[in-house]
Amino acid sequence: MRRDNIDNATLMTIIVAALGYFVDIFDLLMFGVVRVQSLKDLGIAEGELLSVGIVLINSQMAGLLLGGILWGVLGDRMGRKSVLFGSILLYSIANIANGFVHGIPAYAAWRFIAGIGLAGELGAGVTLASELLPQRWRGLGTTFISVVGVLGAAAAVTVADVTSWRTAYIVGGLMGFLLLLMRVNVRESALYKDLMNKSHDVMRGNILLFFRRPDLLFRMCAVVLVGAPVWGTIGLFITFTPEFAKALGMEVIPTAGQAIFFCYLGLTGGGALSGLASHYMKSRRKSVAMSLLLLSAFIAVYINMPYGNSLTLYYAVCGLLGIALGYWAMFIQIGAEQFGTNIRATAATSVPNFVRGLTIPITASFHALIPFLGVTESGVLIITLLIVVAFGALFSLKETFYTDMNYVDR
Repeated sequence: MRRDNIDNATLMTIIVAALGYFVDIFDLLMFGVVRVQSLKDLGIAEGELLSVGIVLINSQMAGLLLGGILWGVLGDRMGRKSVLFGSILLYSIANIANGFVHGIPAYAAWRFIAGIGLAGELGAGVTLASELLPQRWRGLGTTFISVVGVLGAAAAVTVADVTSWRTAYIVGGLMGFLLLLMRVNVRESALYKDLMNKSHDVMRGNILLFFRRPDLLFRMCAVVLVGAPVWGTIGLFITFTPEFAKALGMEVIPTAGQAIFFCYLGLTGGGALSGLASHYMKSRRKSVAMSLLLLSAFIAVYINMPYGNSLTLYYAVCGLLGIALGYWAMFIQIGAEQFGTNIRATAATSVPNFVRGLTIPITASFHALIPFLGVTESGVLIITLLIVVAFGALFSLKETFYTDMNYVDR
């Protein structure tokens, strides 16, 4: 096999990783899709839908934070495959359990457990793609995982539209169990196996290494800040679509489910655009910078568009936001390429979940600012700060397009 060729075993592993991210996104966004329906069904009053919704989404995000560290360390100590198996098993069980809850405490507990499980999929998949694929195909492999994965949002909206919210959760869990069977022949990373065989003196998955070496901690924090605008936008403008639509003067209120659908439809195209831009410009940083500029422009469009009562126009703008957010996969690729093989899974799995976990302070700040600034102004202030910080963090990181992945951090 020539160095630049991709064999069938590697190709199948990338496909299975992409399908894992599909199920991950399906389950991750299901609460946003069924938030209003499920909470009303559980007896929550109209005036409490926002506050209770924030509690539940923060429970899920807290699970993602914990799971990001857990699965990342496990991926470096026991292999990338262990994460792909363990994470999908846990979140499949949790999502089926979510279909049978009858109160907010149980709902929050199972969303927390589901969050732990969901934390492992994307980081492990991107780590495998980065280590199995030749250098020139790394970015495109991650792009493929992202494009297939974000279609899970469309599937989540479709399933929620034709079934009850309880059935939708159960369907997500069953898809996870089906995918678990497909992973029997997933290929382990050759770089990881080589590290296991030759470098017995190298600590794998040592989270303390990030605190012993300030440069590693700085890189980790910088990568997290680069991705923060993605979940700032989704966690505010998309998830709380009904509240923003009212604040923007719409009388016919769009649903969060449809906003998620069109945002992730745009994100599919944006992911491909970001990956191709990186491939042809030979730069991760230029590609992400382009997306951040687009996001700034489309946020301005979002808050200034004269929607009237046009749901079509509102959802179209959500699609534009999704296009700008398509750099999500490229940001995780940057995270994987910034660190050595012995801590790569820890970094690549933790980074996206630390970003998702930022939803907790982001939504808390948003909620606290509303009485003083209003819904729209609070959202715009927060996302503006996140974008400015992301630009600074992006250009503090080294360009990694040509990075050789066969190295360790001691």
